[in-house]
Amino acid sequence: MIEGRVNARLEATIVFDVKGPGGRSRLIEAVIDTGYSEFLTLPSAHVSDLGLPHKARSKVVLANGAEEVFDFYDAELVWDGQLVAVAVGAAEVTPLVGMSLLEGHELRIKARNHGRVLIESLPA
Repeated sequence: MIEGRVNARLEATIVFDVKGPGGRSRLIEAVIDTGYSEFLTLPSAHVSDLGLPHKARSKVVLANGAEEVFDFYDAELVWDGQLVAVAVGAAEVTPLVGMSLLEGHELRIKARNHGRVLIESLPA
């Protein structure tokens, strides 16, 4: 189970540990974005600090319909008590958690300032 909080901007947020090569690690507070289909997006400064290895460059379609090219990197993170490998997109935005990371989980949000965010694994 993963717990988080709704912030004053009514964004559902969670904090988790992202790991790069050589033992580099960083706690990240990210906003849950159910309109984002990938795993995780981090600012390029975070990607550099963690020393994440480049994986690919790919076109993505943004929520406004515009297409942009993003660089993706390999990382590991502690998710629901497990170390999982994920693709991290680099973009100059607030860190975002997408639906690929939430796959196989139930998301519950009390949509008010300081409301509880709860992510639980679904039964297999």
